[in-house]
Amino acid sequence: MSIYHPFAARRRTLAAVGTVAALALALAACGSSDSSKPDGSAMPGMNHGAGSVPSSSASSPGGAFNDADVTFAQQMIPHHQQAIEMARLADGRAADSEVKSLASAIEKAQDPEINTMKGWLKSWGKPLPSASASSSMGDMPGMNHGSSGMAGMMSDQDMSDLKSAKGKDFDKKFAQLMIGHHQGAVIMAKDEQKNGSNPGAKRLAGNVIAAQNAEIEQMNKIVNRLK
Repeated sequence: MSIYHPFAARRRTLAAVGTVAALALALAACGSSDSSKPDGSAMPGMNHGAGSVPSSSASSPGGAFNDADVTFAQQMIPHHQQAIEMARLADGRAADSEVKSLASAIEKAQDPEINTMKGWLKSWGKPLPSASASSSMGDMPGMNHGSSGMAGMMSDQDMSDLKSAKGKDFDKKFAQLMIGHHQGAVIMAKDEQKNGSNPGAKRLAGNVIAAQNAEIEQMNKIVNRLK
């Protein structure tokens, strides 16, 4: 006849409960190992989060472009840089308040456009124009008044004459030279609108045409007033 031992029975009960709890925890861990990743990345071949999107599917910052867009940016950058150089000469030389205001407006408008076009060239993988382009291009045959791509660029002599002028003489020279410079920019911008394909470049070209034609009209009035 077996003897009932209450303490032994209790130990067997506790051991059974512990075993069941351990099995439950193990099953829960197995079930959650894949479901913890809602994108299914734990499953073979299913790791397709945002970081795995092919780079070719994203457009470059500058968008689609052609050779005309590249030429426009590469040439308009030094063209704008020379305009800014001319505008900065007004400080300490210009006497006419309208000329001073116009010079300031030219610098404020064209400097951001230079940065924009530099960004395009970088995103397109195309070289930036050299730092000396704004001065050297003006001395090339046909470059001063625009039969080629860099229309309206000032020569070294033009810039030297402008630097030497002061007061009313500076005001007249500045307006006269900047008229030719702006006319060159308009020619280049119209060529971009005709032959370019990049939407941003064509929009900037349109802005150049509108803004610089308005300034040409203003400067023609200044020249007539200062006679």
